[in-house]
Amino acid sequence: MDPRDTAPDSWELEEDAEAPAAAAELPAAFAALNVNAKPFVPNINAPAFIPTVFQASAVEIPASDGAPDPVACMEVAETAACMVPAAPVENGGTEADMTTEEETWEQKEEPGGEGEGGGGGGQEDLGSGGACEEGTTRIEDEEMMEEEEEEMPMPKVAPGPPNAPKKEHVNVVFIGHVDAGKSTIGGQIMYLTGMVEKRTLEKYEREAKEKNRETWYLSWALDTNQEERDKGKTVEVGRAYFETEKKHFTILDAPGHKSFVPNMIGGASQADLAVLVISARKGEFETGFEKGGQTREHAMLAKTAGVKHLIVLVNKMDDPTVHWSLDRYEECKEKLVPFLKKVGFNPKKDIHFMPCSGLTGSNLKDPVPECLWYTGLPFIAHLDSLPNFTRSNDGPVRLPIVDKYKDMGTVILGKLESGCISKAQQLVMMPNRHTVEVLILLSDDVETDDACPGENLKLRLKGIEEEEILPGFILCSPDNLCHSGRTFDAQIVIIEHKSIICPGYNAVLHIHTCIEEVQISALICMVDKKSGEKSKTRPRFVKQDQVCIARLRAAGVICLETFKDFPQMGRFTLRDEGKTIAIGKVLKLVPEKD
Repeated sequence: MDPRDTAPDSWELEEDAEAPAAAAELPAAFAALNVNAKPFVPNINAPAFIPTVFQASAVEIPASDGAPDPVACMEVAETAACMVPAAPVENGGTEADMTTEEETWEQKEEPGGEGEGGGGGGQEDLGSGGACEEGTTRIEDEEMMEEEEEEMPMPKVAPGPPNAPKKEHVNVVFIGHVDAGKSTIGGQIMYLTGMVEKRTLEKYEREAKEKNRETWYLSWALDTNQEERDKGKTVEVGRAYFETEKKHFTILDAPGHKSFVPNMIGGASQADLAVLVISARKGEFETGFEKGGQTREHAMLAKTAGVKHLIVLVNKMDDPTVHWSLDRYEECKEKLVPFLKKVGFNPKKDIHFMPCSGLTGSNLKDPVPECLWYTGLPFIAHLDSLPNFTRSNDGPVRLPIVDKYKDMGTVILGKLESGCISKAQQLVMMPNRHTVEVLILLSDDVETDDACPGENLKLRLKGIEEEEILPGFILCSPDNLCHSGRTFDAQIVIIEHKSIICPGYNAVLHIHTCIEEVQISALICMVDKKSGEKSKTRPRFVKQDQVCIARLRAAGVICLETFKDFPQMGRFTLRDEGKTIAIGKVLKLVPEKD
């Protein structure tokens, strides 16, 4: 048995036994040391680096006495390319090794350049140490760069070059009856436009399968709340964005359930364009469209919220009961068009119908081979081809607040309706007249220096606490404040109400992003629906389908404008007992009596 493998009787004895051998090697080791070498920091993740030139030079140079053979030399290169100068070199093979190393790096840097032979050992060590160190550093830098590239999270929307023209921002709200497939279509669009990675969707699919809800996984891209995922019902308005060649779209995924219509109104008030999703499946379309369904109510609320253009997506066309049938598509269309016309949309200009399937993504990005009768553009291409919206950049700043929270200061969310906002700008929060300063400005989670009308913004404000803000407050420019008050005259249309409405009637007012309780304090006159003539006498009551001008008084101070001056802040809905009972527009603001 080798004595080295057994435990020694005493450590001191062991040391003494090895001491003479070590002492003999010391001078050679010290001579080979490069005192001025930089400390070597090994990069443990670096792949083995073998320069092609090195192999050739290793074979060419004859090994000196006692030096390792070229194969060994190559092994050194393979395992630790440049570790030689930093570690003490044994067996007296320094010079040959060093020359080899040095030549390699010099040849790599200057092709055809010969390594300097001879010279003082120390100098040679120094030179090779420096060159080797440089090489190692370069490899490490490259490695670090690669690692950084891998770890850098990709921003959802990559900010374009600074001098590129800004894409037009369009807010699209998805509305329709519960379970029509709004969130699924939203999730599918995000996947098709590359906003959600395949890996993320696969994870959602696995999780959904565990809950026996495998068809819900696409909607999870927008329904991020656990409660929403468990029940499969959207509660709050989901937000996401995607880009096409010409435009930047924000998806507002509105809830379809009748209990969450107030949230849907908040989402529709920010939209430029509405997508009404209806299910072509037998029985589902009928349920959504009959009197209590949300297809009717949502279409009407979208029109009231100021949406001018409506795209009707006939979803679930791939269902076994439908199977891309033209008859079923036409049947849905025939029932919807008269109703949408009654609501106020022009069927020729404002409405566009198209079939699709949210779950498979058919006709969202690419045309469908099964559906030869539809010759129009797919959904995303159609959105891109729509004409631009006219917006006033030079108007006063008006930003109705949708939501607020605390995050290293006060952060507010909302859509800029008019005017432009830039960083460090002084603004006024109405109706409580706080002067605030914009610290940070984010447009769809990408930081910018200025924002134009139509963009969805996140602003961090200075000079106001989060508790002092409520949804429905308005951010205005100091030189042009919006109007605020409690009493106003409005023209209202009673849409659905069983009994009569008299002065003293209470309802909930939804105006832009504000929700407030109001009372009809007086009925001023009736308006004839066809001729628009006003009655001379004051009516004592109004009932369903009648139009009247009434004076309304809110429970608290609200921000509003007349419909003539600023339509986005002058149209409203009145709701009671979970139903939309009336829609209207503000005609005149009544000053408060002191």
